[in-house]
Amino acid sequence: MKFSIGGSLKVAFRPWVEGLENIPAEGPAILASNHLSFSDSFFLPAVLDRKVTFIAKAEYFTSPGVKGKLTAAFFKGVGQLPVDRSGARGAGEAAIKAGIQVIEGGGLFGIYPEGTRSPDGRLYRGKPGGLARVALATGAPVIPVAMIDTEKIQPPGKVVPKLMRPGIRIGKPLDFSRYHGMDGDRFILRSVTDEVMYEIMKLSGQEYVDIYATAAKRQIADAEKAAKAERAEAEKAAKAGTAERSDA
Repeated sequence: MKFSIGGSLKVAFRPWVEGLENIPAEGPAILASNHLSFSDSFFLPAVLDRKVTFIAKAEYFTSPGVKGKLTAAFFKGVGQLPVDRSGARGAGEAAIKAGIQVIEGGGLFGIYPEGTRSPDGRLYRGKPGGLARVALATGAPVIPVAMIDTEKIQPPGKVVPKLMRPGIRIGKPLDFSRYHGMDGDRFILRSVTDEVMYEIMKLSGQEYVDIYATAAKRQIADAEKAAKAERAEAEKAAKAGTAERSDA
């Protein structure tokens, strides 16, 4: 996959990269990135010599039919790990276990602390679960990563990407070994997550919003729903007015 899809991506889009020297040649590390586009999980591994393992919902690996099998083969090929989101705590616990497994195997674990793609290109508050708990449980360094302009290449809902040049900035590794074993302290988890998000903000130049991206998406959806209802009421009133004038 790295030579086929990765090579094609580099030729077609020519992504620029800063800070490659911050990726260790061997040994475990956590790559914590902002999340602007579905294509983030392809551009980042494409520019690295090492394999990066991300997590993906288990449904990508278990869908029936020919399309399901092709999808499963694709996600396995690009180094995605299936995560079962069922259970009391859903994907959170599964993601942590998957991350620890990758780190203990000496690999690079890729994670998006925001938990979902940014709805508007801004940087949102990081979730303190997966990233911080994997870092503190394993002692692995956290490397902040900023994806640049990938949301312009493939906005949500767009299948065919736009040919333009994205960027990737890789920051210096962050050492949280001073908190090793304190992954049960929610204040420490919050502090570690915020420190990582601050570094991502500096690298990306994004405006920071101190709410979760999932909450922002709900606000946007509610606003769109309210606007749609308002337009429907306005159209209804306009039709009623037209009918009254016709009767007159």
